[in-house]
Amino acid sequence: MITAGMVKELREKTGAGMMDCKSALEESKGDMNAAIEILRKKGLKDVSKRAGKVAAEGALGVYTHPGDQIVAVVELNCETDFVAKGDDFKELARALAMQVAAMKPLYTSIEEVPESVIEKEKEILTAQLSPEQQAKADKIIPGKLKNYYETNCLLEQSFIKDDSKKVGDLVNEYSARSGEKVQVRRFVRIEVGEGIEKAATNFADEVMATVGARA
Repeated sequence: MITAGMVKELREKTGAGMMDCKSALEESKGDMNAAIEILRKKGLKDVSKRAGKVAAEGALGVYTHPGDQIVAVVELNCETDFVAKGDDFKELARALAMQVAAMKPLYTSIEEVPESVIEKEKEILTAQLSPEQQAKADKIIPGKLKNYYETNCLLEQSFIKDDSKKVGDLVNEYSARSGEKVQVRRFVRIEVGEGIEKAATNFADEVMATVGARA
């Protein structure tokens, strides 16, 4: 028999909706771990269907690098206050802020990159090709642009705590677990003295060292 307590426990563990939790428990015949797996698979399948949903709740992830030289803030959105208040959601938001502090993305996603920037990047990349490569530029340039996106777009970057995943994969996985649309709306990164000419100090390396120490 599936009790209200079991449904509540599963909801607290996954952030999924009450009816989804009840359905998963019924399908798994009360096996909590199996129910979590059912919700995860269902969530991954449904992520694209949630694209049109409104994600107006959420949390701000804040990361301040030791020494108070760098601070990064990420707004991570979801559909309900219930998910937004979850510890896992807040931890994800903070992890993304740490990512921004360390990796200095310029844009959230590929879609945000202005067409003028893409065209300029194509121009620069084409100029770097040898005469032999220029004949195959239409095949070479897309791959080089992919590298540009992976460096400068937050969702395309490798996650600093697990480089087998992209940041976008991490967000989609959480969306799958919670059964809600989860998205990075915006971010900001501020570094002391940024834009002022000074002795070179690689704060990004310091942030990465901090991440390694805390992993």
